[in-house]
Amino acid sequence: MKEKIIGILGGMGPDATCALFDRIIRFTNAKCDKEHIRIIIDNNPKIPDRTSAILGKSASPVPELVKTATNLQNSGVDFIVIPCITSHYFLDEIQKEIKVPILNALTLTKEYIDEKYENINKIGLIATSGTVKTKLFQNLLDNKEVIIPTEEEQDKYVMEIIYGKEGVKAGYRSGKVKDYLSEIVNRLKDRGAEAIIAGCTEISLVLSQSDIDIPLIDPLTVMAEKSVLIAKGLI
Repeated sequence: MKEKIIGILGGMGPDATCALFDRIIRFTNAKCDKEHIRIIIDNNPKIPDRTSAILGKSASPVPELVKTATNLQNSGVDFIVIPCITSHYFLDEIQKEIKVPILNALTLTKEYIDEKYENINKIGLIATSGTVKTKLFQNLLDNKEVIIPTEEEQDKYVMEIIYGKEGVKAGYRSGKVKDYLSEIVNRLKDRGAEAIIAGCTEISLVLSQSDIDIPLIDPLTVMAEKSVLIAKGLI
């Protein structure tokens, strides 16, 4: 069976794109160059901000997302993966404009949770305000109680972790970022969270399983592993 070519619709942000690429490489378990999967990346950081668009504060990212996905399709990819979780709000709009399939990180995460954490009932979510407000995870995980930060916590901690002057998108990985992450994880745990979803790629760049004492569910890692299996024809 011919190995499939993976397309990464990236740039949201560039570090998240690199992280997905790196995880796909690690999951491939190749012993030489030829055993790796062909991956075509369009790193387009000019795509309008997804959270800002969802909140009605900026232009829709859909035209640029479609343009970038079309680029990948024309380059010969067999399927597309998108590191940015918030952009999945627009997934249906992108998919209807192109022929190659786009993997849905949210659906894959639900399947992973149902398989690995069937007995966990309460899951904390750390994600952008766009993802939280559109209830992307809450609606999907209808068999679980999804615990989200309060509006004050979302603005003071989570959005600062992601978008702040000393946040992940600004290149920071320690200091205030780590302190705020620890604070929000502890607050979600105090409300009963038995696991945490890194619901924004930037969160998964700085929060690892070694940082917390409850399961960390990372959609980026789930998507990377599934991409390798699909590309290799193993599922």
